[in-house]
Amino acid sequence: MAFLIEFGMVFLATIRDILPILILITCFQLFVLRQSIPNLRSLIIGGIYVVLGLAMFLIGLEKALFPVGKIMATQLSAPSLLAGEGGVAAQLDWTDYGWVYLFAAMIGFSTTIAEPSLLAVAIKAKEVSGGVISQWGLRITVAVGVAFGISLGAFRIVTGTPLYIYILAGYVIVIIQTFLAPKKIIALAYDSGGVTTSTVTVPLVAALGLGLSESVPGRNPALDGFGLIAFASLFPIITVMGYAQYTHFKAGRKAKTAAKTKKAGNPAYNNSSQRQDPAS
Repeated sequence: MAFLIEFGMVFLATIRDILPILILITCFQLFVLRQSIPNLRSLIIGGIYVVLGLAMFLIGLEKALFPVGKIMATQLSAPSLLAGEGGVAAQLDWTDYGWVYLFAAMIGFSTTIAEPSLLAVAIKAKEVSGGVISQWGLRITVAVGVAFGISLGAFRIVTGTPLYIYILAGYVIVIIQTFLAPKKIIALAYDSGGVTTSTVTVPLVAALGLGLSESVPGRNPALDGFGLIAFASLFPIITVMGYAQYTHFKAGRKAKTAAKTKKAGNPAYNNSSQRQDPAS
């Protein structure tokens, strides 16, 4: 009974949040475009599914994802695990939190691979590029960036260093890469950073940051618990453009090697070169 009451409250709150969007779309369709709403029955049924799905998703966040992330962070940063039985939290150094960094990287990688929004972008990127951009290649590259970013964010929480230092340094790298990376990949790289902060990644990463900041001595969850999402958005941009730069450089070297091989193995080219040489 308590669950039904809680679900009803979340359901009503979801309707309240979605209602402005429905009013906006309906007003534009009827009064600006002056056309009837097509497939009205299907839209109503689909809207009901959306509201039910969002309500159930929010319940799932509160009941499962947030507690799991927080519990894992608390357990992994426990002094008994990091320093053995009788360990004191105040005596721990940042080097003792290796399991935390590893878990942060793995949770960042796995949640990004499972991210529906990234899958959608990867499919469209493959279609537009004619198969040049690999769907799995893009997803793995973005996931590696998120994994590194979340792990670095966990390091920041443990050490207590200011967030802005990491963000400024990261965006300086992004700006430099923007001038050096192939132009076709820049917009996709920036979008890849945005799609990582979606339905699967955000709840677990936010819970991880809050749980870790509550477990590390001297950290304030309100000040240190947030900021991991910024790392999850920033570092995929760096890895995607870095991967594009690497492949572009590799393709250039391959083309130069092929050209040299062709010249060396073409007698006609060598003879013509000798005839054109004034010294000969």
